[in-house]
Amino acid sequence: MAAKLAEKHGVTADDVRQCFENRDGGFLEDDREQHRTDPPTQWFIGETNQRRKVKVVFIQRQTASGVRIDIRSAFPPNEEEIRIYEKFGRR
Repeated sequence: MAAKLAEKHGVTADDVRQCFENRDGGFLEDDREQHRTDPPTQWFIGETNQRRKVKVVFIQRQTASGVRIDIRSAFPPNEEEIRIYEKFGRR
């Protein structure tokens, strides 16, 4: 997954980690039919330490040892995604 993100979207695993650390809003659930998963796919828009916006799409799973985050994708968001996150994802 990390190679695909870096090659296709120019996003590194470190960028994703920074977005989680710098996040200042909540998680939104992707309820579109073609993206429905169990547990649900969630997403947010965060910033890297260099203030680059990245949309992070992930699944949060409960395991015997705690919560595991599986990254589905991460890429620069478009204007509509930013608008939706600003409206519904900000605390």
